[in-house]
Amino acid sequence: MSFVEAGAALLPDLVALRRQLHAEPEVGLELPKTQARILEALEGLGLEITLGTKTTSVVAVLRGAQPGPTVLLRGDMDALPVKELTGLEYASTNGNMHACGHDLHVSGLVGAAQLLTARREELHGNVIFMFQPGEEGHNGAGVMLEEGLLDATGQKPVAAYAIHVGPGPKGTFMTKPGPMLAGSNELRVTVNGLGGHGSQPHLTKDPVPALVEIASALQVMATRRFNVFDPIILTVTQLQAGEAINVIPDRATLGATVRTLSKESTDKLAIETKKLADGIAAAHGCTADVEFVVSYPVTHNDPDSAASTLEVLREQFGAERVLQMPTPMMGSEDFSLVLEQVPGTFMSLGCTPDGVDLATAEFNHSPRVLFDDGVLGDQAAALAQLAYSHIGAPVS
Repeated sequence: MSFVEAGAALLPDLVALRRQLHAEPEVGLELPKTQARILEALEGLGLEITLGTKTTSVVAVLRGAQPGPTVLLRGDMDALPVKELTGLEYASTNGNMHACGHDLHVSGLVGAAQLLTARREELHGNVIFMFQPGEEGHNGAGVMLEEGLLDATGQKPVAAYAIHVGPGPKGTFMTKPGPMLAGSNELRVTVNGLGGHGSQPHLTKDPVPALVEIASALQVMATRRFNVFDPIILTVTQLQAGEAINVIPDRATLGATVRTLSKESTDKLAIETKKLADGIAAAHGCTADVEFVVSYPVTHNDPDSAASTLEVLREQFGAERVLQMPTPMMGSEDFSLVLEQVPGTFMSLGCTPDGVDLATAEFNHSPRVLFDDGVLGDQAAALAQLAYSHIGAPVS
């Protein structure tokens, strides 16, 4: 029986697990109920289980019948602080929501563990199943790496894989070599001036017009100082200054999210934003404090791994269901931290439900986004097959 056929047989149980997780989502690094459901689902598989100490992670190791290399498979666990508006019968009612599909990621990874365990005798090597909290801005992957994730079998993995669900033709896998997702960075600028009465601006050093000019100039900088073929996205999302309408404040601040596709652009941006803010602030008689924080690096697929992944998936599901993306997506992922140390591939799986127009389908993080969990059997099969391509040795 192929992994696809075996995955289809698991589908009812995986759907049930996903809907249990969906109904009771948890946010951040502490996900005790989610962890308990994962442990229950893995019970009886004979896996070596290690629980996180700084977070409620689960690292499960499958050791094959014969020695060999190690492969890592990841599924993230956390939800978002979003009030669900889908109207599903199993919708969350606790104020949080699996609006990014991590409930599917967990369920698909459980399925992969079940599929590979059933073929333990054919495995010449090991698999690390990485159940990760805190992907949504909490550096969960970084915490797990600090706790020794890559040493779980006693040897560093030779390959790492993760699948992320999202809008797209149901059951279609998408990936590409090189940059797959953008790096995520935070920019904060504080302009320091000298406040005073709103009717006497000439007696002050007003930070507000300086800040507004910086916000505008940042947009120009993004398009004029960076190569169009290595683009950045800089979006100012916060502007804050003063409280009383007739008072010029001492300081004004802005916050921006910045997405980059290379380390070179990230490094350059940290330098250029400070130069720009310092110069404009000085022209207004003010000073500027600039903080540039790299949250997640670029998610970079190893070119050889990506090519192999596309080949394996096309053989497994057919060429019409496996696409090579022409450009990266500008979202970000902390699986990038794993891919900095292990060659591997991050891929997308379309799961827009039947009857929903792809052109208007809600995107991840929307309180109305819908994911078709009918893809779970194939999701599990894809992960299992990718691991098997490294360590599978069919019994003759």
